[in-house]
Amino acid sequence: MCGIIGIVGHSEVNQALYDGLTVLQHRGQDAAGIMTCDQDGKFFLRKDNGLVKDVFHTRHMLRLKGQMGIGHIRYPTAGGSSSAESQPFYVNSPFGIALAHNGNLTNTKVLKEELFQTDRRHLNTGSDSEVLLNILAHELQNSSQLKPQPQDIFNAVKQVHRRCRGAYAAVAMIAGVGVIAFRDPYGIRPVVIGKRDTDKGTEYMVASESVAVDILDFELVRDVEPGECVFIDNDGNFYAQQCAENPVKSPCIFEYVYFARPDSMMDGISVHKSRMRMGTMLAEKIKRDFPDHDIDVVIPIPDTSRSAALQLSYDLGVVYREGFIKNRYIGRTFIMPGQTLRKKSVRQKLNAIDLEFQGKNVLLVDDSIVRGTTSQQIVQMARDAGAKKVYLASAAPPVRFPNVYGIDMPSAHEFVANDRNIEQIAEELGVDWLIYQELTDLVAAIKKKSNVERFDTSCFDGEYITGDIDENYLYYIDALRNDVNKQSKEKGNAVIELHNNA
Repeated sequence: MCGIIGIVGHSEVNQALYDGLTVLQHRGQDAAGIMTCDQDGKFFLRKDNGLVKDVFHTRHMLRLKGQMGIGHIRYPTAGGSSSAESQPFYVNSPFGIALAHNGNLTNTKVLKEELFQTDRRHLNTGSDSEVLLNILAHELQNSSQLKPQPQDIFNAVKQVHRRCRGAYAAVAMIAGVGVIAFRDPYGIRPVVIGKRDTDKGTEYMVASESVAVDILDFELVRDVEPGECVFIDNDGNFYAQQCAENPVKSPCIFEYVYFARPDSMMDGISVHKSRMRMGTMLAEKIKRDFPDHDIDVVIPIPDTSRSAALQLSYDLGVVYREGFIKNRYIGRTFIMPGQTLRKKSVRQKLNAIDLEFQGKNVLLVDDSIVRGTTSQQIVQMARDAGAKKVYLASAAPPVRFPNVYGIDMPSAHEFVANDRNIEQIAEELGVDWLIYQELTDLVAAIKKKSNVERFDTSCFDGEYITGDIDENYLYYIDALRNDVNKQSKEKGNAVIELHNNA
């Protein structure tokens, strides 16, 4: 999972790109990059491993000149963790093109061979984002103009859709021409459009989440539609065209469960409201399955579960309390590789307020449960703080299948729900009882009042929305992840990248 942003303005955009990336930081903490372009068509780039605040200093910002630019924050799921894998990527032919990408191509291996054998293009990294850039660049070579026109760009993106499979939300910049944003035909990864009127004219931006639009005082216009390409030229003219033959709006449901900020709107859906409805659905299930429950207090596991936990407590008529204090200078444990590092980090990340647990039957609420390692430790923390009984509710169903669209998840055999029923999972986690959200309830909670046709729910039901995932591919990525894990342990790396994505 990554974050992308692009801006075409009438003044310097470096600070706006930086500010936009900081509010998208939750989408990736491994690397950050910004590339700008001045009126002479010259590119300026700064990228490196680390958080946004650590990658960009005053001396770097001063060099990022220009009235248009793109940015990226990286959450690694494959390749190496060197700064060479950070984005944006750049090719000089044709025209000079830079690209940043969120998602994961599922036919990367085939595309690499095509690029070498047929397109005669060289790849310098293992990233599928570089593959996507070179596919786009090759298709733009068909333009007969010295400066590509909107239709040339739309035709090139049509060919990208024809060749590429999987999930991709991308922002690209052509030197001296403008900024492009496009989304795969299923709309698995999010992109929104913002605009604002200034004394000098209208400025446009695209970003992974609407929170970046809000923070920069742009007006949220709409989402980039699945399969659509948006082009903003360097004069601020806006063009858009549907470039896929059969687009189907099918966003990843895990965006709403976990990744997106609650103050974001994506595909017309309020993340906060959808999580509140998840809490209502959970409360109704608890009333059905445990009508005589003895819950004294509802406590969220920070931070993503707060909206669901608060609504759940209201619907159950049970008091809500904050029972864990989070150290905000520790990265997400979900992103961290290796059980040893993860176990160590949880205790550093959370501390229990004993008074909220002592002598009480506590219902802990989490957004989802993947490996279960973090949940085990938090449950034990609750017991150590004096809880009489500890119950656990997950706002999402059991995670039983690997994600192939850009979310770093372990091999299926590492999931706590793998080959276990609910009672066995509860025993493994050390809780007195465990309750999961039903998938139908989760979909209903998020889909309400939206025009989303369906969601990608493959993590829960194994039904991959793109229709090109089989057992051979799952075996391939599992083997790849195991190889990368092994290499990372040998090198002592603190970050593992697990599946050709940035």
